[in-house]
Amino acid sequence: MRLIQNMSTIAEYPTPEFPQPNRVIKIAVIGGSGVGKTALVVRFLTRRFIGDYERNAGNLYSREIQVDGEQVTIQVQDTPGAEVTDNGISFPDHITCSIQWADAVVLVYSVTDRRSFDLIDQLHQLVVRTGGANMPPVILLANKADLLHLRRVDSQQGPLLAGTLGCSFYEVSASEDYNQVHGAFHRLCCQLAKQPPPASIASHSPASTASEKRRSPLIPRPKSPNMQDLKRRFKQALSAKVRTVTSV
Repeated sequence: MRLIQNMSTIAEYPTPEFPQPNRVIKIAVIGGSGVGKTALVVRFLTRRFIGDYERNAGNLYSREIQVDGEQVTIQVQDTPGAEVTDNGISFPDHITCSIQWADAVVLVYSVTDRRSFDLIDQLHQLVVRTGGANMPPVILLANKADLLHLRRVDSQQGPLLAGTLGCSFYEVSASEDYNQVHGAFHRLCCQLAKQPPPASIASHSPASTASEKRRSPLIPRPKSPNMQDLKRRFKQALSAKVRTVTSV
């Protein structure tokens, strides 16, 4: 797994000298604070469970996996938690950018936190508004299923809400069961892998243009430093030629 943050990369596996480009599947994980979003992402990508995390600032994780026999790169965007305030619900700007960037969205709540469950409907509305005609697929994930003595959301309420929202539902425990977490994310990856990649769509079609716009805010394409240097040299040469003509 790679953690991509602040232009630095931590690699946990060797990179080939001449790597072949893989298809990239982008997933955004959103939900309230303290529901275990980071624990779920790390559990899926590394099999490890770490109980305590610093408050999430929005990390991007990446790993290469096999999906239906195809080598693909999975990028998972962890996001800051939505907060309930006196003025209503606060959605960090990073959540909107992540939805625009993502191929799919995972909505997460904790079965031990009723407020996090009540947030889901409004988070789904945000996905609908942000995605528009290119709304990404969504799944609903209930975490901390092992904490039976702390449960505040009935086990039947999650499936009912998922049915209302029109999405798949999974109840998992990031701390106790890797297979549950992996199964939920892996099924989503398989669903996305079956869809035609964006590059296969005609470059001038409206869908392609909208898709490109949807992905661009989070990871802008960098300008080539070589091209910038050539432009700078050309301007210097042109300026010198103008000064020579003027002096004559």
